[in-house]
Amino acid sequence: MICLVKISPSVLTADFLELKDDIKKLEDAGVDMLHLDVMDGIFVPNISFGIPVINSIKKHTKLLCDVHLMIDRPHRYINDFAKVSDYLGFHYEAGSNCEQTLKEIREYGCKSCLTIKPCTQPEEIFSLLKYCDMVLVMSVEPGFGGQKFMPSALDKLSKLKAEITRQGLSVLLEVDGGINAETAPMAVKAGADVLVAGNYIFSADDMNERVKQIKAL
Repeated sequence: MICLVKISPSVLTADFLELKDDIKKLEDAGVDMLHLDVMDGIFVPNISFGIPVINSIKKHTKLLCDVHLMIDRPHRYINDFAKVSDYLGFHYEAGSNCEQTLKEIREYGCKSCLTIKPCTQPEEIFSLLKYCDMVLVMSVEPGFGGQKFMPSALDKLSKLKAEITRQGLSVLLEVDGGINAETAPMAVKAGADVLVAGNYIFSADDMNERVKQIKAL
């Protein structure tokens, strides 16, 4: 069976001095998009990067930019981030009107993504699925790379996949956190369409081989 899973490497764990060359390697390896984690030090206890860095990345790649806002009240910045995003996602728990914000993302020409933390049950967002192009299930606590995969994410993926099918929607399911050769097949079996892999890819001596390994499943 051919695996159609998409790979979205997270640059959070990359060496930013080598990022331009690494992105070229990832393009050659056949990844589908780049996962860009924006952290504000408020919603999560870490600070990463913002629009200027993403804009610089876009100048050096044709890969889709999968922007993940881990920020407080993200609705305040949708217009700005929409200009540098292909997929633009934010957290259900971050203090915005989710329906309105998802609609606004689409109005700006981006694909909309809603993210849930490990503490959030999938049933809480069933009514919002029709406004989503993608849903991101966090399989670690957001804020830091290199964490261990939480198996509870698998049940969430399965429930979301079933509900997406029941509603007759075309919504991608993305999973982020602790993805490697062991956890990737489990996530795909549970319903994941897009795998965010950071440390597993960027820490490898041969990133191309790591990407091929996940793609092969």
